[in-house]
Amino acid sequence: MDCRTMVKRNKDQKKNERSPCFTIIHLHLQLPKAVLMKRLTLLVVVVFIGLNNCFSQPLSRREQSLQAEKIREACRHAWHGYKTYAWGYDALKPVSKTGYNWYKRSFLMTPVDAFDTFILLGMKKEAAEAKKIIFSELSFDLDVEVQFFEMNIRLVGGLLSAYDLTGEKRFLELAADLGRRLLPVFNSATGMPYRYVNLKTGKSRGAVSNPAEIGTCMLEFGKLTQYTKDSLFFKTAKKAALEVFRRRSDIDLVGTTIDVNTGEWKNTESQIGACIDSYYEYLFKTWLLFGDKECKAAWEIHNKAILKRLYTETIHGSYFTRVDFRSGRETNSWYGALDAFYPGILVLSGEIATARKIQQGNFHMWTAFNLEPETFDFITDSIVEPAYPLRPENIESCFYLYRSTKDPQYQRMGQRMINDIISKCRTHAGFAALKNVVTLEKEDSMESFFFAETLKYAYLLFAPDSTLDLKKWVFNTEAHPMKIVKW
Repeated sequence: MDCRTMVKRNKDQKKNERSPCFTIIHLHLQLPKAVLMKRLTLLVVVVFIGLNNCFSQPLSRREQSLQAEKIREACRHAWHGYKTYAWGYDALKPVSKTGYNWYKRSFLMTPVDAFDTFILLGMKKEAAEAKKIIFSELSFDLDVEVQFFEMNIRLVGGLLSAYDLTGEKRFLELAADLGRRLLPVFNSATGMPYRYVNLKTGKSRGAVSNPAEIGTCMLEFGKLTQYTKDSLFFKTAKKAALEVFRRRSDIDLVGTTIDVNTGEWKNTESQIGACIDSYYEYLFKTWLLFGDKECKAAWEIHNKAILKRLYTETIHGSYFTRVDFRSGRETNSWYGALDAFYPGILVLSGEIATARKIQQGNFHMWTAFNLEPETFDFITDSIVEPAYPLRPENIESCFYLYRSTKDPQYQRMGQRMINDIISKCRTHAGFAALKNVVTLEKEDSMESFFFAETLKYAYLLFAPDSTLDLKKWVFNTEAHPMKIVKW
């Protein structure tokens, strides 16, 4: 019987009767606040040490192999559901068992996003099925308006990765065709891209954008320049990202939204999650993939400011708060699933000690609420947005930390997360996002990034390092691996 049960039962007893559990809580609440906080902190530390001792036990080779196969089976199940109920569509709706397209025509988001995952997981049959439909049906010669950011990271990135892994030129031809059709978005007054473009006419719109949608194209466009010898791709993408950097505040932070024609910031809140996250990621990864020193310098300036102004330590681990990008004044203490990518980028840049502290906070965010919520308040330890859209970032950070440190706690963390996804999100047709991590009510959605990112990082966490050598490959923000080649 736990404390809550005992207290509830005692409500019906005489007022002067107290259970031992209630008495202990009551006495502790009478303590001075400073003493109470000190004891609560000590309790949390003791619990964490106990969990850490459990997590410090390495997984045997057999356990790792079984976990990898469990993930492979989940991937097969999700692909089977897509083939059965949504073949030829962008994505599967796993509750209603129907297909879903982003626009009036399918761009085969799921097959393109899933292809390199199948290659890495050794799923040859599934890879062949995905390649066949891509080669036979994927076309960009359409009078359709699309979102530049998503088309780039999912399709240009996925097709370039497929080319790097297989050497089949059809993948590169498709990527280059799409890349050229996306270029008109950069025809703004500043060179920062609009959000939407028509693939046939080049007409663009959506002047109010954000750092992530502006700066998350240097990896893909840089690879296009490498392979097509057309320098316009990389020059255009890099100029756009550095236009954001040039408009940073005096304390070296960027805001959330900006007008790409005037260069005026529309939302001045600074954070590391939605609308900003992959801007920071691409500055550093452009250095890793191409050796670009300007981007590395920009990353270092931003990262120093982030760790100074946003980084916050709590009894559960470390998080990043949100501040006004000019004054540094805190706006709110919200943190979420998208923010959880940051330990991974810190590992790549060599700041492992800080990454460890943040991942401790990330894991608390996951375990405190069944699965991680989209957003929670790390000061009140309460949910702000309760959804879980099958996001990968928490597992991604476990992967980078384990690869770097070989500390088994990160495999244990990832194992817990993966097993939660498989047990709580599985449906007859695939895996469903959750509307609420507390009630576990399902959303009729299985985004293609579940294949591209979540399952891929999950598998690589337990696969041999030789499966993908991080000294030879760099992931784009959709987890499509791109080979490092001489610039």
